[in-house]
Amino acid sequence: MSKVHHDLTTLRLFVAVCETGSLRRAGEQANLVGSALSKRLAQLEDALGTPVLARRRHGMVPTQAGETLLEHARAVLERLERIDRDMAGYARGTHGLVHMLCSASMLQESLAQDVADFLGLEAHRDIQVDLEEQASRAVVQGVLQGTASLGLCWDAIDLKGLASRPYRQDHLVVAMHPSHPLSRQRSLAFAQTLDYQQVGLTATTALHSLWRRIAAQEGKPLVHRVVVSSFNAMLRAVRANLAIGIVPMEIAQIDAGATGLCLVPLTDDWATRQFVVCFRDEGALLPASQLLLAHLTQPQAAPGAR
Repeated sequence: MSKVHHDLTTLRLFVAVCETGSLRRAGEQANLVGSALSKRLAQLEDALGTPVLARRRHGMVPTQAGETLLEHARAVLERLERIDRDMAGYARGTHGLVHMLCSASMLQESLAQDVADFLGLEAHRDIQVDLEEQASRAVVQGVLQGTASLGLCWDAIDLKGLASRPYRQDHLVVAMHPSHPLSRQRSLAFAQTLDYQQVGLTATTALHSLWRRIAAQEGKPLVHRVVVSSFNAMLRAVRANLAIGIVPMEIAQIDAGATGLCLVPLTDDWATRQFVVCFRDEGALLPASQLLLAHLTQPQAAPGAR
């Protein structure tokens, strides 16, 4: 395996073949003749002791072993790209770079402004913060794997041993068109919404899993008329009167008055969500990450936090 580890060019070529499905196109991208590319791939398979590519009618595809290699190769190349970006930041005079994974709801609600306030301080003018939106479970996985030094997610999910500090809370409400039968209610339990069509979130979200579980406990189907990937898209579907949707009040109230949506608070315990900043080891965080962690979790930055 040492030959594979040290031959990054061949790994890049292998990934290119898998992504294009073609030796010719991969060679053109790398400005490499086909015979040279084929030789490199043959040497790769010799080093591994197993075939990693197979020819099919529609082109080249990875074998089962190749699928495993592809996953590792992409991870290695992504890490190298991050190294290049970090070092480029120092070359530009950026003295600290923080990679942070975050849930979509917090990015839409408060995180972007909190990070902007952090970067606006004179003491932090040489720090760069990269934010990447992910589902809460992917946030935890990314921090565990070292993709990011900090993650921001809902504390209801399994943090898998990561350390954490409280950030902000949000409050879920049922958003609906004024003509909907539930619009006159002052509050609702989630179970009461199961008799109506809903706008759902993609299956990778923690809320989707929670809603499915509650519906099963209630013995009722969870009927999604449309499935979307963000709360903003959910609100657009609700405004069109397609169905009801469950969204954070902090996002919905921004334009609820202008659009005439009805927002009814949920009474379930989980409707008030606590978000946390998670990390592997605070003592091992680089100074820039420690500064951002302190800023996000100080009381004045998170007035709703526990």
